[in-house]
Amino acid sequence: MRVLEDKEFYRLGSHQTVKVDVRIVSATNRGLEKLVAQGLFREDLFYRLNVFRIELPPLKERRIDLPILIGHILRRLSAARDMRPPEISESVMGVLLNYDYSGNVRELENILEHALILCQEDTIQRRHLPEYLQRRPAVGSPPAPAGRSAAKDPGRGEREKILALLRQHNWHRTQTARALGMDRTTLWRKMKKYALAP
Repeated sequence: MRVLEDKEFYRLGSHQTVKVDVRIVSATNRGLEKLVAQGLFREDLFYRLNVFRIELPPLKERRIDLPILIGHILRRLSAARDMRPPEISESVMGVLLNYDYSGNVRELENILEHALILCQEDTIQRRHLPEYLQRRPAVGSPPAPAGRSAAKDPGRGEREKILALLRQHNWHRTQTARALGMDRTTLWRKMKKYALAP
Protein backbone atom coordinates (compact mmCIF):
# COMPACT_ATOMS: atom_id res chain seq x y z
CA MET A 1 0.00 0.00 0.00
CA ARG A 2 1.37 3.41 -0.90
CA VAL A 3 0.50 6.93 0.23
CA LEU A 4 -1.39 8.89 -2.41
CA GLU A 5 -0.01 12.28 -3.41
CA ASP A 6 -2.24 15.36 -2.96
CA LYS A 7 -3.26 15.56 -6.63
CA GLU A 8 -3.98 11.87 -7.12
CA PHE A 9 -7.48 10.42 -7.25
CA TYR A 10 -8.81 7.30 -5.63
CA ARG A 11 -9.64 4.75 -8.32
CA LEU A 12 -12.65 2.52 -7.82
CA GLY A 13 -12.56 -0.49 -10.11
CA SER A 14 -11.34 0.21 -13.63
CA HIS A 15 -13.86 2.83 -14.78
CA GLN A 16 -14.79 5.06 -11.82
CA THR A 17 -12.78 7.96 -10.46
CA VAL A 18 -13.75 9.89 -7.34
CA LYS A 19 -12.15 13.20 -6.52
CA VAL A 20 -11.89 13.82 -2.78
CA ASP A 21 -12.14 17.36 -1.41
CA VAL A 22 -11.95 17.44 2.38
CA ARG A 23 -12.38 20.32 4.82
CA ILE A 24 -11.66 19.72 8.51
CA VAL A 25 -13.47 21.79 11.13
CA SER A 26 -12.10 21.33 14.62
CA ALA A 27 -12.76 22.94 17.98
CA THR A 28 -11.00 22.97 21.31
CA ASN A 29 -11.31 24.67 24.68
CA ARG A 30 -7.55 24.50 25.27
CA GLY A 31 -4.84 26.98 24.27
CA LEU A 32 -3.08 25.03 21.53
CA GLU A 33 -0.31 27.61 21.06
CA LYS A 34 0.76 27.12 24.68
CA LEU A 35 0.57 23.35 24.30
CA VAL A 36 2.77 23.54 21.18
CA ALA A 37 5.30 25.66 23.10
CA GLN A 38 5.29 23.08 25.92
CA GLY A 39 5.74 20.24 23.44
CA LEU A 40 2.34 18.74 24.32
CA PHE A 41 0.76 19.25 20.88
CA ARG A 42 2.34 18.57 17.48
CA GLU A 43 3.42 21.83 15.84
CA ASP A 44 2.90 20.54 12.28
CA LEU A 45 -0.66 19.46 13.11
CA PHE A 46 -1.36 22.82 14.74
CA TYR A 47 -0.35 24.68 11.57
CA ARG A 48 -2.34 22.27 9.39
CA LEU A 49 -5.47 22.97 11.44
CA ASN A 50 -4.90 26.67 12.06
CA VAL A 51 -5.92 27.94 8.59
CA PHE A 52 -9.01 29.95 9.46
CA ARG A 53 -9.38 30.65 13.15
CA ILE A 54 -12.48 31.77 15.03
CA GLU A 55 -12.21 32.48 18.75
CA LEU A 56 -15.43 32.46 20.77
CA PRO A 57 -15.34 33.93 24.26
CA PRO A 58 -17.11 31.96 27.00
CA LEU A 59 -20.83 32.60 27.56
CA LYS A 60 -20.18 34.53 30.77
CA GLU A 61 -18.32 37.13 28.66
CA ARG A 62 -21.15 37.51 26.11
CA ARG A 63 -24.30 37.62 28.21
CA ILE A 64 -25.99 39.79 25.60
CA ASP A 65 -26.22 36.67 23.38
CA LEU A 66 -27.99 34.60 26.05
CA PRO A 67 -31.64 35.53 25.28
CA ILE A 68 -31.12 34.74 21.58
CA LEU A 69 -29.35 31.46 22.37
CA ILE A 70 -32.00 30.45 24.90
CA GLY A 71 -34.78 31.10 22.40
CA HIS A 72 -32.98 29.23 19.61
CA ILE A 73 -32.14 26.20 21.76
CA LEU A 74 -35.68 26.03 23.17
CA ARG A 75 -37.18 26.13 19.66
CA ARG A 76 -34.79 23.41 18.44
CA LEU A 77 -35.33 21.11 21.42
CA SER A 78 -39.11 21.63 21.26
CA ALA A 79 -39.20 20.89 17.52
CA ALA A 80 -37.33 17.62 18.15
CA ARG A 81 -40.10 16.68 20.60
CA ASP A 82 -42.82 17.90 18.21
CA MET A 83 -44.08 20.40 20.76
CA ARG A 84 -44.61 24.15 21.02
CA PRO A 85 -41.78 25.97 22.84
CA PRO A 86 -42.91 26.95 26.35
CA GLU A 87 -42.64 30.45 27.80
CA ILE A 88 -39.94 31.15 30.39
CA SER A 89 -40.94 32.73 33.69
CA GLU A 90 -39.19 35.95 34.71
CA SER A 91 -37.63 34.20 37.68
CA VAL A 92 -36.13 31.46 35.48
CA MET A 93 -34.90 33.98 32.89
CA GLY A 94 -33.24 35.94 35.71
CA VAL A 95 -31.38 32.82 36.83
CA LEU A 96 -30.37 31.87 33.26
CA LEU A 97 -29.10 35.37 32.42
CA ASN A 98 -26.98 35.59 35.56
CA TYR A 99 -25.40 32.13 35.62
CA ASP A 100 -21.72 31.73 34.58
CA TYR A 101 -21.99 28.50 32.49
CA SER A 102 -18.65 26.84 33.12
CA GLY A 103 -19.77 24.26 30.52
CA ASN A 104 -20.65 27.03 28.03
CA VAL A 105 -23.35 26.36 25.38
CA ARG A 106 -23.48 22.63 26.08
CA GLU A 107 -24.34 23.32 29.73
CA LEU A 108 -27.04 25.79 28.68
CA GLU A 109 -28.50 23.16 26.32
CA ASN A 110 -28.50 20.57 29.13
CA ILE A 111 -30.25 22.97 31.52
CA LEU A 112 -32.97 23.76 28.96
CA GLU A 113 -33.41 20.10 28.01
CA HIS A 114 -33.75 19.22 31.71
CA ALA A 115 -36.44 21.91 32.07
CA LEU A 116 -38.31 20.70 28.98
CA ILE A 117 -38.38 17.13 30.27
CA LEU A 118 -39.93 18.23 33.58
CA CYS A 119 -42.20 21.00 32.30
CA GLN A 120 -45.71 19.79 31.46
CA GLU A 121 -47.15 23.31 31.37
CA ASP A 122 -46.95 26.36 29.09
CA THR A 123 -44.28 28.10 31.17
CA ILE A 124 -40.92 26.89 32.52
CA GLN A 125 -40.77 27.63 36.27
CA ARG A 126 -37.86 27.41 38.72
CA ARG A 127 -38.94 23.95 39.86
CA HIS A 128 -38.20 22.69 36.33
CA LEU A 129 -34.54 23.76 36.50
CA PRO A 130 -31.76 21.43 37.73
CA GLU A 131 -31.56 21.47 41.53
CA TYR A 132 -28.26 23.38 41.66
CA LEU A 133 -29.93 26.27 39.79
CA GLN A 134 -33.16 26.26 41.80
CA ARG A 135 -31.22 27.51 44.83
CA ARG A 136 -29.64 30.43 42.98
CA PRO A 137 -31.15 33.89 43.48
CA ALA A 138 -32.60 35.57 40.38
CA VAL A 139 -30.72 38.83 40.07
CA GLY A 140 -32.93 41.64 38.75
CA SER A 141 -32.03 45.01 37.31
CA PRO A 142 -32.47 47.96 39.64
CA PRO A 143 -35.25 50.32 38.60
CA ALA A 144 -34.25 53.25 36.41
CA PRO A 145 -33.57 56.47 38.36
CA ALA A 146 -36.59 58.75 38.43
CA GLY A 147 -36.65 62.32 37.18
CA ARG A 148 -34.55 61.91 34.02
CA SER A 149 -35.89 63.71 30.97
CA ALA A 150 -36.32 62.06 27.57
CA ALA A 151 -33.55 64.27 26.19
CA LYS A 152 -31.09 62.95 28.78
CA ASP A 153 -32.45 59.39 28.54
CA PRO A 154 -32.87 58.31 24.90
CA GLY A 155 -34.24 54.92 26.03
CA ARG A 156 -37.20 56.56 27.76
CA GLY A 157 -39.25 56.74 24.55
CA GLU A 158 -38.67 53.04 23.91
CA ARG A 159 -39.56 52.22 27.51
CA GLU A 160 -42.83 54.12 27.29
CA LYS A 161 -43.73 52.48 23.97
CA ILE A 162 -43.04 48.98 25.35
CA LEU A 163 -44.97 49.76 28.55
CA ALA A 164 -47.98 51.05 26.56
CA LEU A 165 -48.08 47.91 24.39
CA LEU A 166 -47.62 45.61 27.39
CA ARG A 167 -50.62 47.23 29.06
CA GLN A 168 -52.59 47.10 25.81
CA HIS A 169 -51.94 43.35 25.55
CA ASN A 170 -52.55 42.72 29.29
CA TRP A 171 -48.83 42.00 29.84
CA HIS A 172 -48.88 39.07 27.40
CA ARG A 173 -45.27 39.01 26.24
CA THR A 174 -45.74 36.98 23.04
CA GLN A 175 -48.46 39.31 21.72
CA THR A 176 -46.50 42.41 22.77
CA ALA A 177 -43.31 41.15 21.13
CA ARG A 178 -45.26 40.48 17.92
CA ALA A 179 -46.71 44.01 18.02
CA LEU A 180 -43.22 45.44 18.51
CA GLY A 181 -41.74 43.24 15.76
CA MET A 182 -39.17 41.63 18.04
CA ASP A 183 -38.40 38.23 19.52
CA ARG A 184 -39.98 37.35 22.89
CA THR A 185 -36.57 37.01 24.55
CA THR A 186 -35.53 40.44 23.23
CA LEU A 187 -38.68 41.91 24.77
CA TRP A 188 -37.91 40.14 28.07
CA ARG A 189 -34.38 41.60 28.04
CA LYS A 190 -35.77 45.11 27.43
CA MET A 191 -38.36 44.64 30.19
CA LYS A 192 -35.53 43.73 32.53
CA LYS A 193 -33.43 46.69 31.33
CA TYR A 194 -36.29 49.16 31.88
CA ALA A 195 -37.54 47.44 35.08
CA LEU A 196 -41.00 46.78 33.60
CA ALA A 197 -43.26 44.45 35.55
CA PRO A 198 -47.03 44.19 35.96
